[in-house]
Amino acid sequence: MGKSVLVINGPNLNMLGTREPEIYGHLTLNDIRERCEQHAASRGLAIGFMQSNSEGALVDAIQGALGQHDGIIINAAAYTHTSVALMDAIKSVGLPTIEVHISNTFAREEFRHHSFISPVAEGIICGFGVDSYLLALDALANKFEQRK
Repeated sequence: MGKSVLVINGPNLNMLGTREPEIYGHLTLNDIRERCEQHAASRGLAIGFMQSNSEGALVDAIQGALGQHDGIIINAAAYTHTSVALMDAIKSVGLPTIEVHISNTFAREEFRHHSFISPVAEGIICGFGVDSYLLALDALANKFEQRK
């Protein structure tokens, strides 16, 4: 394995599979982790995978990625719309970061249209369900290949 990506999941994503399945589907976070691991391996990537409901733990994970991982995929969930701390942490580590969302946040409530993560992310992938994570892995793998 060459490059490594840390996949970070924010609050309430541990409830996937039972939480609002009409929006988020029936897959669990563990199902998503397994799909990410398989897809990452097919692209020659290693991944770390974590979830926390605590904003501070997410900041710690982002900071801890420096020197351990080559990129970050983050589904900050509700913290996307509220957390300057996550934005600052991403900016401070300087790792290429892709923001992901399972649902299309722009087709939902207006407060979900604003992201503090987007200004410091390489890009945003939303609305493709679990495939949002896989597309983000592809984006980072492509970015790493272009840097060679």
